[in-house]
Amino acid sequence: MTKLSESLSAEAARERLRELISELAVVRGKVTLSSGKEADYYVDLRRITLHHEASRLVGQVMLDMLDQAGIEFDAAGGLTMGADPVGNAIMRSAGDNDRAIDAFVVRKAQKSYGMGRQVEGPSVEGRRVVAVEDTSTTGGSVLTAVEALRNAGAEVVAVAVIVDRATGAKEHVEEVSGVPYLYAYSKSDLGLDD
Repeated sequence: MTKLSESLSAEAARERLRELISELAVVRGKVTLSSGKEADYYVDLRRITLHHEASRLVGQVMLDMLDQAGIEFDAAGGLTMGADPVGNAIMRSAGDNDRAIDAFVVRKAQKSYGMGRQVEGPSVEGRRVVAVEDTSTTGGSVLTAVEALRNAGAEVVAVAVIVDRATGAKEHVEEVSGVPYLYAYSKSDLGLDD
């Protein structure tokens, strides 16, 4: 087991996170996804994004993936609840490397009280942001986040997910949002090919 204070190389972090996802998050058996589609497995990424070791790796792997793609951004987050720990992990990893990247949370609907915001946290107005999600089947959740972010005055520069299920979300999100859709792992990386 790696000490939590020990940092891994990008390659080692990516491999260790892949192992943890396969070990802790892949649940086999018939399930109905939030999109209404049926699958023979479920990737429960909250078992990863809220795990003491894996969450740190999520931040490192996602930040490295975005850096490798040349995506420059000021904040990361997405539709609550799946995106919340992903945005926080990226923020923490950036902070560990003396980089100032904020996190934000997008509510499913704009508040009807208080300040009436749909995007919570430091203001995203005029800032370059990445909309994140743990996984996506249709892209619906992350597209809701993209719309809310644009309405809040953010410049959405990319969408990033931990696991892509290869169900057309990438193509749909890129077509509708006009920004790149990046993912850290494909289902084949996790041995989930049909």
